[in-house]
Amino acid sequence: MSVNLQTPIDYLKGVGPNRADLLRKELGIHTYQDLINLFPNRYIDRTQYYKINQLQRHNADVQVIGKITSFKEVAQKRGKRLVATFQDDTGTMELVWFRGQKWIRENLKLNKFYVAFGKTNWFSGKFNMPHPDLEPLEDHKKNLRTGMQPIYPSTEKLSNKGINNRVVCKIMQQLFLESKGRFTETLSENLLEELKLISKKEALLNVHFPKNQELLSKAQYRLKFEELFYIQLQLILKNLIHKSKIKGYPFEKVDHYFNTFFKDHLPFQLTDAQKRVLKEIRHDLGSNAQMNRLLQGDVGSGKTIVALMSILIALDNGFQACLMAPTEILSVQHYNGLSDMCKKLNISIKTLTGSTKTLERKKIHESLENGDLQILIGTHALLEDKVKFKNLGLAIIDEQHRFGVAQRSKLWRKNESPPHILVMTATPIPRTLAMSVYGDLDISVIDELPPGRKSIKTVHRYDKNRLNVFKFIRDEISKGRQIYIVYPLIQESEKMDYKDLMDGYESISRDFPMPNFQISIVHGKMKPADKDYEMQRFIKGETQIMVATTVIEVGVNVPNASVMIIESAERFGLSQLHQLRGRVGRGAEQSYCILMTGHKLSNDSKTRLETMVRTNDGFEIAEADLRLRGPGDIMGTQQSGVLNLKIADIIKDNDILQNARYYAKQVLQQDPSLGKPENAVFLNTYRQLGKYKNIWNYIS
Repeated sequence: MSVNLQTPIDYLKGVGPNRADLLRKELGIHTYQDLINLFPNRYIDRTQYYKINQLQRHNADVQVIGKITSFKEVAQKRGKRLVATFQDDTGTMELVWFRGQKWIRENLKLNKFYVAFGKTNWFSGKFNMPHPDLEPLEDHKKNLRTGMQPIYPSTEKLSNKGINNRVVCKIMQQLFLESKGRFTETLSENLLEELKLISKKEALLNVHFPKNQELLSKAQYRLKFEELFYIQLQLILKNLIHKSKIKGYPFEKVDHYFNTFFKDHLPFQLTDAQKRVLKEIRHDLGSNAQMNRLLQGDVGSGKTIVALMSILIALDNGFQACLMAPTEILSVQHYNGLSDMCKKLNISIKTLTGSTKTLERKKIHESLENGDLQILIGTHALLEDKVKFKNLGLAIIDEQHRFGVAQRSKLWRKNESPPHILVMTATPIPRTLAMSVYGDLDISVIDELPPGRKSIKTVHRYDKNRLNVFKFIRDEISKGRQIYIVYPLIQESEKMDYKDLMDGYESISRDFPMPNFQISIVHGKMKPADKDYEMQRFIKGETQIMVATTVIEVGVNVPNASVMIIESAERFGLSQLHQLRGRVGRGAEQSYCILMTGHKLSNDSKTRLETMVRTNDGFEIAEADLRLRGPGDIMGTQQSGVLNLKIADIIKDNDILQNARYYAKQVLQQDPSLGKPENAVFLNTYRQLGKYKNIWNYIS
């Protein structure tokens, strides 16, 4: 009979109510199961014992067996230190304590054998070990402790309350003694055999108390594989259930709108990538299931035209469509871009945002409900209860990571049957993250730029090169081009001496005086109407320079702007730098991105800047960003809990992740309901995980 791992941690011998309370608050350990899943951060190799005459001056952790032959107190500037002479059959060294001396004197016995463990220093011709970890030799031999000593995650509060690493090791040992190592197996025999994985029982024992490096590696691999396998199983199952249960409207025909547009009004040749993606979307729309697809494409890769052609298929089948964008500027831009093409096809299209006037709103609401309005483009305003469609067949969401799950599900419920969903993002998502976080969506990627686009030249310049940079700006303006200059902050912050926006605006106004030069300024604290006015002046070419904070990050399209200057570029994350750079290079002319920084740069900042200068490939940049920042940050706060992994790391364990996804797919392809006897273990574990954990509440 295996021990019930859902037993509250209070009942484990050696824990008790006070310690249990601390473990709950500090490490989230509520049950035996949580304690078993508290995996060590690192290990100290205690397989080797040194003789005193073998010690080296390299300040590493070592353990020595010997006995204390004498104590002495040595006066120092503040108080005194306690020094013990420690001896084995090859020589002597000193053990030193700067605090806790009374306890040491009372509890350590002379001439008794101890194992001393700690870092050694060479001092006055002799080795010493400050504050050693001491354990009587006979206890050392009796313990479940092994060669590799685990070091567990901890917090300051735990250490202060006496729950140190040794205490955690002790209660972990107690748990293994109580459970007698009877842990339920969670992977099938076939899988264990095929991948040559060790059993769950062996893996847990060897991850907490490894005998040697080889067993530790096997244990870690087994547990990482299991964790990632169940995440993949969860995501792929979710996708399968979605497709079987949630019926979509089958769009059976591709007709007048699509064909006329394709033959007569397509503004440029589609790239192979765009054609491939359209084919994937058409396949989804024609099937009986609801489409749930993520469309990734780097800045400027032509996602909008793919979106429009998907909308035209919905219209050909007698349905309405909507496109939701995170900001007013972006939704107006989508509207302007699409309305021109819709006019030629005699399609009714409107835009709805926070600033749409009441009278206009009323008209929009009416024409939506009676079906006269075919396409609606807008911001969060589309989610209001008053916005009702006659028959919404396709909903497109741009830059979806800016919308919460609840907001998106509101859009689903605008209809009897949920509309087909196409989610677009210009923030490339690394493959690892796409597999683990968006594993329940089907993914399409536009991975080539339209022909004729020149790649943007990126350089890094220090503040001392500013005069040369200004000369370059003058040359570009004289060719009729426009310039962005972006700053990270709006107001002076005492801690940061970064060039803030107002300062920058003043110095640029001095170097580029009116009437020869006109400058726009845009930042987050301006009223929307003022922002819009300034943006419009720049878009129309009335101003040559736009000084801004990152409000221009998403989706502003000014083909004539050819230079992006990013001030204090070290303050920005990689994906943000890449997004900003994508604001230029939208016309046929050569464009440039200049990253300005001071001289003092951290290693991470240097890596980011070097990556930007080296490559324009959004996916390569996203991978580098993931390595630098980790998955939590990239997903943004609302989804950072998504990958609360216990032992695996989706960046370092990318190979294991791909393997886990492959096997999860195999299992579900052969047995989608996990009903076969050999898969009972998967079904059982999957249900247990769902019962006891709020298991990965992924993207809806």
